[in-house]
Amino acid sequence: MLLVLDGCDHEARAAAAAAVVGLADDARVVVLATAVEPLGVYGEQLLPLAPLPVPGARAEGEPHDAASVALFVRRARDADPSFALTLENAGAVAEICTLLGGLPLALELAALRLRLLPAHLLAARLRGGRTTVLAGGPANAPERHRSLAALAEWSCRGLDPAARTLLGRLSVYEPGFGLAAAGLAEEEGVEPLMDRGLLAVVEEERGELRLAVTEPVRSYARAELAEAGGEAPALDAHAERYRRLVAAALPGLAGTGQDRLLRESAAEAANVRAALRRLRARGDGEAAAAMVLGCHLPWLAQGRLREGLEWCDAFAEGGGQQLPEALRARLADLSGVFALALGDPQEAVRRHRHALSLGKGVGDRRQNALASVRLGTALLRSGDMPGARAVLVTAVSALTAMGVTGGTAEAAASLAAALHAEGDRRKALDMLERAEEAFRRIRDGRGLAGALRTAAAMALEGDEPDRAEAALREALRLYEAVNERTELPSLLEEFALLLLRTSPAQRPRAVRLLAAADALRGETGAEVPQEWRSEAERARTELSSRLDWTDFATAWAEGVRMTAPMAVAEALSAPAPSHRPAAGSAAEAPSLTPRQVQVALLVSEGLTNRHIAARLDISEWTVVNHVRQVMRRLGCTSRVQVAGAVGRWA
Repeated sequence: MLLVLDGCDHEARAAAAAAVVGLADDARVVVLATAVEPLGVYGEQLLPLAPLPVPGARAEGEPHDAASVALFVRRARDADPSFALTLENAGAVAEICTLLGGLPLALELAALRLRLLPAHLLAARLRGGRTTVLAGGPANAPERHRSLAALAEWSCRGLDPAARTLLGRLSVYEPGFGLAAAGLAEEEGVEPLMDRGLLAVVEEERGELRLAVTEPVRSYARAELAEAGGEAPALDAHAERYRRLVAAALPGLAGTGQDRLLRESAAEAANVRAALRRLRARGDGEAAAAMVLGCHLPWLAQGRLREGLEWCDAFAEGGGQQLPEALRARLADLSGVFALALGDPQEAVRRHRHALSLGKGVGDRRQNALASVRLGTALLRSGDMPGARAVLVTAVSALTAMGVTGGTAEAAASLAAALHAEGDRRKALDMLERAEEAFRRIRDGRGLAGALRTAAAMALEGDEPDRAEAALREALRLYEAVNERTELPSLLEEFALLLLRTSPAQRPRAVRLLAAADALRGETGAEVPQEWRSEAERARTELSSRLDWTDFATAWAEGVRMTAPMAVAEALSAPAPSHRPAAGSAAEAPSLTPRQVQVALLVSEGLTNRHIAARLDISEWTVVNHVRQVMRRLGCTSRVQVAGAVGRWA
């Protein structure tokens, strides 16, 4: 017999637990109980029910493939038979499903609103953290299923005061905060909130949990906090915590611990942004401006270039307050860095010169020398080689005298590029070796990757492709370690062009890398110099003419859907020069995507399509398509032949 006990919460909890205990000795009875938290009886087996999957950024599959989108569209058609998921509203629908966390009741209530609001306006309304406005559930449904406010109240009912206070404090945190960042490492109240599903783990990276107060509980708890007059103090405490975290991370960002700190900064980006908004709203411009300066390297690595430029401009003139001139000079200098990363070297030159003019009155020799390095780099990118060299020579000398190792390495790397552009190869190599040695000594991986890219360009001009490839591979691994986004697209293009030069058999891989670079750059909003864009376009034209059109289009589509880690894995999976088979050899590298390699390996283990789908958490139909592509690319006609090909790789 199956006995179903639905809604074993609050007043019904004790009776449900007693029933389960009373029936525990009867092997003929299985009890299925639903509740917001475990009953806590002996022998209880838990089956957590997660919300529906939501569409992710650049995830495999189209938005309509996500179960949350499918439910939303079905209910939207019930409310409005003319509704259809289109290219115009797909983005808004995906955002609605993500904002609501895939919660089925929330999706159904939101879909009803499409009778009154178009999808983009509904998304804008929910974006403000007001999910509890959704109501209108069926009259014959339980009270808690008629509105999200009622559901949130039901979920929080019976919490002890300490847990409720903690929930209110955490409701001002943006989703994805870390335990340590929120000061939760030793909090005893975390476990009860997680048991009830009020606090959920949204991600785990390298052993670090990322948490979120689930919707609609977050909106409900924050409204309660505001009503009790506690929202402003909680927001101030949140802003102060992140201001201190940014300041504490600053010394390690350019050296030891860089990869860990940059990844943590990326994970906490939403909360850092919220802290900045709060500091600015309460009129603490100086603290906010200092925080912007501390976000310099994280924002560059994350590709948040336009946002960084806007924050710099907002505070450069005081942001409504009169900031100290030294702070304004540093903000102007940082704004030039973002302008250059966005692809506007002339604007970067103007901003760096303004920073130097402000810095002269302050007398900060170190900051002025660093601003000179960035001015020289911008002059180099704008084509003024003599001007760049003159500024950088002076900056190298000044920073060396002051013992600023990181700044000296940055200046030396830029000077090496300027000398190389002017044709002085010997001096350029000497300066580049000096920069690489310094970056390695202080363990500045991002700076080292930039120097290695210059070394690769010089090696190619010297007809040393193997040396160039080794440098680019190391740079790829360094960028992967720091979660780099701004410079990665250019590096992927450089690697793809090198593959075309040294290994024609890798053309499909080169197509995927060029496509991934194009898509990833679009996310940052950066522009590339015309000459480099022309070179990439020539490579695409050549590839489209040399490959079958279907193969080219397939490879391009695969590349566009790659995330940054996938693109790096794709590049690094290209066979190294010493392991490349001769052209025309039967053992020629198959040029599979990372996912296709996974599928091929599982096929070689004898797994069926259904088992592979379960192992990789993808649909069986997706596996069928991958197996077809693997067979086509390997020239196989059976799964046995695929297994044989995999054996030859090993």
